[in-house]
Amino acid sequence: MIFLIAGESHTGKTLLAQKLLELYHYPYISLDHLKMGFLKGIFPKPFEVDEDIKIAKFLYPIIRSIIQTNLENNQNLILEGIYLYPKYINLLKEEFKSKIKHLNLLFSKEYILKNYELIYEKESVIEKRLASEKIILNELIKDHLKLKEECLKYQCNFLEFKENYELEFEKALIFFN
Repeated sequence: MIFLIAGESHTGKTLLAQKLLELYHYPYISLDHLKMGFLKGIFPKPFEVDEDIKIAKFLYPIIRSIIQTNLENNQNLILEGIYLYPKYINLLKEEFKSKIKHLNLLFSKEYILKNYELIYEKESVIEKRLASEKIILNELIKDHLKLKEECLKYQCNFLEFKENYELEFEKALIFFN
């Protein structure tokens, strides 16, 4: 089985991947690590660190091939990252059918308004960030609303955090059960 964890920044994708690793003992790949491998290991750089759409397009055939190889070898894997856009998840669902389980994580507008500072206080729960990646409040809301629209458009599963992050996070663990 392949687990895909997607979603907007700071929603707990890496935390969920870590929890699933502990639960199922499936290896996981962070697409941020893959991205940084290309940025630090290839010259000239195939993209800049903040070119999310370009990065997603670049990584898609690589992600697809990783999934295909894992399935051919009857291996399980967790892939997590912001670059798993609903459009690409939809293509993977069509190709690999029931062998993929996917979930997008996002915050509701109300959650962001109520917990904006808390979101960034918790940004280094799993990975220790060298610098905060704080996004302006209105941009953060816009990004999460756009992702929700894309999830609905491409019929991608999503979990929208609305009130209590810890309680609602448990739903993500149950989803992958």
